[in-house]
Amino acid sequence: MSSSKVEAVEHSYENVKQSRNKKTIIGFVLAIGVFIGLYVGLPESFTTSPRLMIAIVSCAVVLWALEPIPIGLTSIIILTLMLVLDVVPTEIAYSGFSSPAVFLIIVGMMLARAVNETPLAKRITYLILTKWGGSEKGLLASILMIPQLQAFFIPAIAVRTSLLLPVALNVMDMIDDKKESNFRKMIMLGVAFGGTISGTAVMTAAIGNILTVELLNEFLGVNITYFEWFLYALPIWLLLIPILWLLLLKLFPVDIPKSSFQAVKKEMGEKVKDFGKMSGKELRCLFILLFTVGMWMSEPLHGLHPSITALIGVALMTLPGIGCATWSNIVKINFDTVLMLGATLSVGYGLNHSGATELIGESLSTDWIISLMEKPIIAVIFILIITQIFHLAMSNVSTAVVALIPIYIGLSVQAGTDPILIAFTATLACVHGYILVVEAMPNVLVHSTGEIKQQSFLLPGLLMTGFMTLVTIIVALTWWQLLGFM
Repeated sequence: MSSSKVEAVEHSYENVKQSRNKKTIIGFVLAIGVFIGLYVGLPESFTTSPRLMIAIVSCAVVLWALEPIPIGLTSIIILTLMLVLDVVPTEIAYSGFSSPAVFLIIVGMMLARAVNETPLAKRITYLILTKWGGSEKGLLASILMIPQLQAFFIPAIAVRTSLLLPVALNVMDMIDDKKESNFRKMIMLGVAFGGTISGTAVMTAAIGNILTVELLNEFLGVNITYFEWFLYALPIWLLLIPILWLLLLKLFPVDIPKSSFQAVKKEMGEKVKDFGKMSGKELRCLFILLFTVGMWMSEPLHGLHPSITALIGVALMTLPGIGCATWSNIVKINFDTVLMLGATLSVGYGLNHSGATELIGESLSTDWIISLMEKPIIAVIFILIITQIFHLAMSNVSTAVVALIPIYIGLSVQAGTDPILIAFTATLACVHGYILVVEAMPNVLVHSTGEIKQQSFLLPGLLMTGFMTLVTIIVALTWWQLLGFM
């Protein structure tokens, strides 16, 4: 490499380093400013403990949203502040990590790694593409359906997207080599938005869902089962998939010869043949997954928490002679996610224990808000709109859920509206982030490929947000009424 090229690389590296340092400084300055501003500026009715708790949570929101440091490190800092400032007792500060939700996420990631030790997920992906990938309509439908199927046995949304993304990139390169083409935008948005929708009906398929179930249990002592969540969200899930399919086909018309798609279909078929017959390892993996999902769905019958079922699934996956994965591989999970989830739960419990949630609820309990919350359908519309707006500012789903759900629970109790209905609605709005890249992990992963820009998300994202809101309202007026959910 010539000296000029070396200097260019070094200069580029220095620019990146300076940009990161600047981002870190700005993030910390904002976080500290928010902490001090809220601690000093809150009304006198907020005593020291809730005042500190609100300041810490707000500081956490800024750090998690801007990510000047890794999210796991932010989690450690937030826990340290709660303990050093003596905001809540030690057992409350650590209580988030003893939650079944944390173990559900841990074993969920372990299950995903176990599945990836076999070609099962790839086999299913190629089979679907072989079946329906012979046209742009069929290919897009396949891209949308794959994560919906994966959601049942791969709980981590990032893992589902990461598995599908390289396949989608390969397919695009085979069919169309034009950058920024309608076809590439259609497929990339299909991967991103399809991944987001896959977290709707399956409780274990999105961290936001799991957090909400745990917060409802902590604040109200109520439990939503895996089956109940699936039942409530099923129509929304089923309606959004064809809506997204039609929307992307309409917004991004393609003019590519059918022969190109047939070539892809043929190659996918060849890949399936290369796998050969399902091995004993794959069959065992499939059986254990079906058993695990069956246990999750039948929770009302046996009463076992989903985390217990997931633990059984992981044990079966790794038992010699029974399972399909090696223990040393499946324990290599992302502990940043674990730390963030435990810390957000501890923050939620801290808000409750310190009395901050009650004080915030009282501050927000204006006559007009309470009047909006008194009628269930008006409350659903109000919560959907407010949460979508809030989620644009607070991109991290977990942070948005833990910041909003306790407040919404307090407001709904005061207004006499079912808090489960309100919390469920708010979670759906938090999970379904389409407009900005940072609103959802599938968006981030797709954008990171360089195949699509932020501006390509805007119009489809705005329309999908509107359709999601409308569909939820229609389901509330029909399906939820029929179930007695509102």
